[in-house]
Amino acid sequence: MKDRTLPELSKSELDIMKILWKDGRLSAREVHDQISPTYNWAYSTTKTIMDRMVNKNLLSRRNFHGVFLYEPLITKPMGLAKLVRNFADHVLEMDYGSVVSLFARSKALTPKEIEELCKLLDSQNK
Repeated sequence: MKDRTLPELSKSELDIMKILWKDGRLSAREVHDQISPTYNWAYSTTKTIMDRMVNKNLLSRRNFHGVFLYEPLITKPMGLAKLVRNFADHVLEMDYGSVVSLFARSKALTPKEIEELCKLLDSQNK
C-alpha cells in the first residue's frame, strides 16, 4: 500500500485477507473453497468482493493462463492495525500496547509482525 493510511477491513475482507496471508497467491475459486464453510456465498460473491478489494488496493490481481490470481498488497499488521486501535480505544478503553501483547501470547503474529504493528500504531498517533 503506497500511502500510510491504514485500511479499514470489513469482516468478510479480513477473512479473505487471512486466507491470502496464510497461503499467498490464490485464485478466487481457491479462496471461495476455503471461505465457503464460513459464508454461504455464491462463487460470484467471493469474486466480486475480491475485485472490490483490488480496487481498494488491498489485493493485486494478475492473469495467469486465463485464471486471475490474487495476492495481498498489505501486510497482516497493516490489516490489523486499525482494528487493534479501534478495539483498544473504544471497546477496552486501554492503550493499544496492552492489546498488542495479546497477539504475542496467542502466536497470531510473528515477533517481526508485532514490531511492524507497533510501528504502524505509533505512526498513526503522531
